[in-house]
Amino acid sequence: MDDLKSQMKDHFIQYASYVILDRAIPNVIDGLKPVQRRILETLWRINDEKLHKVANVVGQTMQLHPHGDAPIYEALVNLANKGFVLDRQGNFGNIYTGDPSAAARYIETRLSPLARETLFNPDITEKLPSYDSRNMEPVTLPAKIPLLLMQGADGIAVGMSTHILPHNFTELLEAEIAYLEGKDFKIYPDFPTGGIMDRSGYDKGRGKIKLRAKIEIKDPKTLVIREICYGTTTESLIRSIEEAAKKGKIKIEAINDYTSRYVEIEIKLPRGQYAEELLDALYGFTECEVSLTSQIIVIKEGYPWETDVHEILKYNAEKLVEFLKRELQIEKDRILEKIFYKTLERIFIENRIYKKIETVKTLEGIHKALESSFKEYRKQLLREPTHEDRERLLQIPIRRISQFDIDKNQEEITILQENLLEVEKHLKNVKKFAIDYLKRLIDKYGKEYPRKTKVKAIEEIDRRAIETKKVKVGYDPQNGFIGTKVSGPIQLECTNFDKLLLFYKDGTYVVVNIPEKQYIENVAWVAVADKKTVMNVVYRNKVTGQAWAKRFVVDKFILDKTYHYIDELSELQYISATPEATVELHFIPQANQKLKKSLYPLKEVLVKGAQARGIRMATQKVKKVSSPDDQLLLDLDQKK
Repeated sequence: MDDLKSQMKDHFIQYASYVILDRAIPNVIDGLKPVQRRILETLWRINDEKLHKVANVVGQTMQLHPHGDAPIYEALVNLANKGFVLDRQGNFGNIYTGDPSAAARYIETRLSPLARETLFNPDITEKLPSYDSRNMEPVTLPAKIPLLLMQGADGIAVGMSTHILPHNFTELLEAEIAYLEGKDFKIYPDFPTGGIMDRSGYDKGRGKIKLRAKIEIKDPKTLVIREICYGTTTESLIRSIEEAAKKGKIKIEAINDYTSRYVEIEIKLPRGQYAEELLDALYGFTECEVSLTSQIIVIKEGYPWETDVHEILKYNAEKLVEFLKRELQIEKDRILEKIFYKTLERIFIENRIYKKIETVKTLEGIHKALESSFKEYRKQLLREPTHEDRERLLQIPIRRISQFDIDKNQEEITILQENLLEVEKHLKNVKKFAIDYLKRLIDKYGKEYPRKTKVKAIEEIDRRAIETKKVKVGYDPQNGFIGTKVSGPIQLECTNFDKLLLFYKDGTYVVVNIPEKQYIENVAWVAVADKKTVMNVVYRNKVTGQAWAKRFVVDKFILDKTYHYIDELSELQYISATPEATVELHFIPQANQKLKKSLYPLKEVLVKGAQARGIRMATQKVKKVSSPDDQLLLDLDQKK
């Protein structure tokens, strides 16, 4: 059993690590999950700047991906719809309506110019064997743009999840420039669906933002939704509006969806409703307003890293400098190598060294002769010629030797030396080179990615205040009906959020929702359940005949549940909410009784709970209870 537990523990840890590192959480360097990186690597290998059928791309990606074709296809469509690294042709679905894409055999894709320019360089890409060791795949792509923040990311792993909101291309690159120049910067989300955003609570990606749909007032009776909130679709938005209408939160006459390439949802209003008045209700009760929370966890150097968007941007800017420096160093080495060979080739031909090896019979002798001949020209060369260098010289055809142009060779070397000086200049100040690189990207691609989400402060909507409406509840004691559609002598002023408190003559009470029309009987008192009104009650014990009084507030209740407010074997004599209520007790005549009646101010009774026992008002038996203010025995006056 212990061995099984140990195995389960080890296997679970391995599975959790696999899901976190190799499936669900993106890498901070290139912002990609493994399946996305494998798709881009496959497209880079087959790139000829022509469109490729998605089914073909999926099939070739399976050489690197250890799972089925369905997740590859879904990841490719998702990546294409983000709009940065893939060009697309065909139906890739609709991010506004939520409609799915066409089958993989009907749609085509290729790497975008931005992706080809900024994501790939085999010379600086670290690779490792694929799952079956038949191919090599990149650990990460050397991304020179903050792709993670551009695209955003979502992922659910074992014990952790990430939700990174997308940001604007130009603003991110400008922020990287600011960081490299030692200046402060701020970055905020930008969503492909547009909308209006309140960024005040974003807190570098550790907080949340409020997002609203863009709604135009076409005329006093018509609203048109032009942009929707990120994470919603036109279908879910329309459903939320219809549900709000069913619940009575808003009133609409009709809703029509004309969305195709752009969002267009038209809302028609009924008589008595106006567009200006409906805006707050739409934001308050539908998906026209949503809150998005950002939770940032990424993979950094093989481990999960919980951070914020500013730290990610700084890391990406530093990686850009590192990648550019490595590329410049590689370019410098290549130029030096070209200068060396062209110089070696000039010496070999100009000084007719090839003549010295015409009589040598063996290859070994030829190499020794060449090695000896180049010794006197060593100062003109950047390094000692190797065996490979001499082999390369021996492969020069006679035609090329006979047509060799020394002046042209010198011109080429001069151009290479100028290029070398330029590269060395950049290497001395790589940060400046990186800033210029970013500025070139902004000039080249910035117009393709304008900000779509407008930034604006959004005031908090009081949903209860929007929804609260004054209603009148009528009660007709003679016919026994109560409700909003009842006209009776007793009228209660309340709101649609209020509840009704019904006290019955049998000593029970119940709290109910406001009805349109409902029959009730044996009611002693009707009031709004406001949890603060003090009730005055007098009741008589049927056995002893003595009168009891109590004062209480109904501040806790369950709807439609029956509660008792007077003792058993008692009968109600008086009930009222009058603050200065006074009752008169009429006693049953007895021998030697001097007092026939007595006034009793109820305000002297302490306020307790509705189920608490009352206090005895007198020792004598009570015949009846009356009010000196000519109130009825069961006071139905609703005026407080």
